[in-house]
Parts: sequence; structure tokens; C-alpha cells
Amino acid sequence: MNQSALKFSSKLILVLTIVFGLHIAALYALELPLFEHKIVLAYIVNALLAILIFAFLHKMKEKYKEQLGFLFIGGSLLKFVAFFIFFYESYKADGSISKLEFAAFFTPYILCLIIETLSLAKWLNKLD
Repeated sequence: MNQSALKFSSKLILVLTIVFGLHIAALYALELPLFEHKIVLAYIVNALLAILIFAFLHKMKEKYKEQLGFLFIGGSLLKFVAFFIFFYESYKADGSISKLEFAAFFTPYILCLIIETLSLAKWLNKLD
């Protein structure tokens, strides 16, 4: 793994670990179930996909410089496919997706998306 991908991975894991702790603390404070709704899997899957997508884009940055935006969108599509494969069926089992289920998946998803976007924008600006 190159230096840029390693720095990204470290930053992402640190932020997700802190937010996961805050997420669990909020659930505890509200006396809600702590580890239901595949919350751990959601954080892990989102982190792994973000790291893989970032590393892939970083590897492709010279060869496909003009297409990186489309490749990034493809990575987002991959995350939605992962949602439907790993989470949707169990979340929708009772007929609706609850706020807790939504938060369990989309909290790490949004964080990963923000960190990915900021990191990619930073090194894409250096390419010009």
C-alpha cells in the first residue's frame, strides 16, 4: 500500500472508531440495543470498501486521470450494491427500515463518503 493510501486508511479508521464509540454511547444513553441492526458489520463494510475504492482510484490516477470522477461514482454504486447484498433484506424483514437501522448503515457510509471525497479532492488538485 502506498503512502497516500496508508494515510487515508489511518485517518478513516481513526475517525470511524471515534464515531463508532460515540454511536454506541448514544445508543447506551438512550437505552437502545447497542449491537443490533448489523452496526459492527456496517462500519467494517463501509471502511473496507472506502479503503479499497481509494486505493484503486489512487492506482488509476495517472492512467485514467480524466475518468476518475466516473470511477469514484462507480465506487459509490459498489457501496449501494453492498448495502443491498448485506443489509437490505434483514433491515426490511419487518416491512420497513427503522431509524436505528438507517443510522447503523448510513452513519458510517456518510462519514466514509465525506472523508473519501475530501481526500480524493486534495490529491486530485495536486495532479493539475
